[in-house]
Amino acid sequence: MITISGDRNNTDMDTLHTGQLEKDARTMGIELDNAQIEKLLTYYKLLIEWNQVMNLTAITEYDDVMKKHFVDSLSLVKVFDVKKCTSVIDVGTGAGFPGLVLKIVFPHLQVTLLDSLNKRIQFLNAVIDQLDLNGVKAIHGRAEEIARQDGFRESFDLCVSRAVANLSTLSEYCLPFVKQGGYFISYKSEKAGEELQEAETAIKVLGGCVDKKAEFVLPDSKINRTLIVIKKAKSTPKKFPRRAGLPGKEPIGSL
Repeated sequence: MITISGDRNNTDMDTLHTGQLEKDARTMGIELDNAQIEKLLTYYKLLIEWNQVMNLTAITEYDDVMKKHFVDSLSLVKVFDVKKCTSVIDVGTGAGFPGLVLKIVFPHLQVTLLDSLNKRIQFLNAVIDQLDLNGVKAIHGRAEEIARQDGFRESFDLCVSRAVANLSTLSEYCLPFVKQGGYFISYKSEKAGEELQEAETAIKVLGGCVDKKAEFVLPDSKINRTLIVIKKAKSTPKKFPRRAGLPGKEPIGSL
């Protein structure tokens, strides 16, 4: 177990114990080494510092960040073998969840962090520089536009997203990035059976098929989570994603 002392919001903060984080990760089959833990703690400190001047997260208490951001990001391993994956794009990454956490814990990954707000990209680049991470880049742009560019369209083994949007809309944002045979995994905060049912048409139109849905509780908590795994069965039609704004306003299947 590692402990670290530092400054939180310009006040003394208690020594941070990582035993619960290590235990939670171990519950999911992940053994964190000292270097990974130190990177995660530095990431936490930077998140708190930058959050004072920009809106990165409403979750700031140490234990909550560890559980609701870090452990939650890693819960992907419950449904997907990350070791068999190389290229990952995190759409609507925000403060870097889950993509940056996955990069820290699984350094072999080549990770692209995509967000439409440039201030968040500045934060992510600061974290990347501070942690001296290689094989990760932060991109400023909208998914509807970036997904049409060479080098991005149907170029990734895996697309992940914790973005707050219905699954139909997220599928239109995300599936165009995934190569055939790859996967899109959506993180949901609660049971998503009805949402999945409503998204079936969109998923099929975009070239995907539902591989599995896993409902579980984060370790040592009462926090319900759902991971929806969608496999890319065939190429996404060229007209998708539609122009900016339409996927959210008029989800496929609701037209």
